[in-house]
Amino acid sequence: MPEALEFEKPLLELENRIAELRASSDPLAARDEIASLEERLRRLQQRTYASLTPWQRTQLARHPKRPHTLDLFRLLLEDFVELHGDRLYGDDKAIVGGLGRFEGQSVVAIGHQKGRDTRENLARNFGMPHPEGYRKALRLMKLAEKFAKPVFTFIDTPGAYPGLGAEERGQAEAIARNLREMAGLRTPVVAVVTGEGGSGGALAIGVADRVLMLEYAIYSVISPEGCAAILWGDAAKAPEAAELLRLTAPDLQGLGVIDGIVPEPVGGAHRNWEETAAALRQALRDHLWELKGKTSDQLVQDRYEKFRKIGVFEETT
Repeated sequence: MPEALEFEKPLLELENRIAELRASSDPLAARDEIASLEERLRRLQQRTYASLTPWQRTQLARHPKRPHTLDLFRLLLEDFVELHGDRLYGDDKAIVGGLGRFEGQSVVAIGHQKGRDTRENLARNFGMPHPEGYRKALRLMKLAEKFAKPVFTFIDTPGAYPGLGAEERGQAEAIARNLREMAGLRTPVVAVVTGEGGSGGALAIGVADRVLMLEYAIYSVISPEGCAAILWGDAAKAPEAAELLRLTAPDLQGLGVIDGIVPEPVGGAHRNWEETAAALRQALRDHLWELKGKTSDQLVQDRYEKFRKIGVFEETT
């Protein structure tokens, strides 16, 4: 079991015990005990993952072994060719994108990319893009529009990079431009929150005809730690903030912010990348099939109406 989280430790103990019995000199003699422990583990897994708190879901969304964008590209796309640079300043490795084939259909795929270790995270800036990353993403989306190719975007970022250089190069303008241009993009766009979707850094590639979330992903205007620091001056109150932010996939589907939830394997996507990719493939196939039947004008109008509805509420006496 990779890097068990605190609430998963009882599961880890059972899994280790089962592994020990299977590795014993006479596993056949222990088969009844193994079967009993496996059934106990299955019931405990169901109880644990059926009642996760928003903070526990946040921990799963950030799990270091969770599949990242390039991992999903490899599992979902054929003949993927990565394209680089914004043609203005440079190449931001926190956003990756390029051309590939999905189920025989040529597509443009874009997403945030985190690292696996400290060295790679530094190179990828921990998945926090600079303005050139968003401009690269927009360049690829415009390429897709020009050649009538669908766009997939995979969202997994704590947020846009807030550093001095990023601000000097127009971080806010780059995000705002992406929002405007994606709203009028005349080709199908499907976005998937695969890990954590943080603030405008996520939304800059998230204005889509369909917005999906993996089961244990999170999507919010601010991180729980940031919210807690602002509200209470104490980032340690992040679990309480996570409860209030309504950042889980079921919450957001109920609020109409997302259009669907993609199921993950028991325990999270990091336990079985292939099973996660298979479920995501089915969801992308279904939504893309629906969108391909619409004209460009219909896509733009429906997308506009979809986002205008978010946040609408009625006061009751």
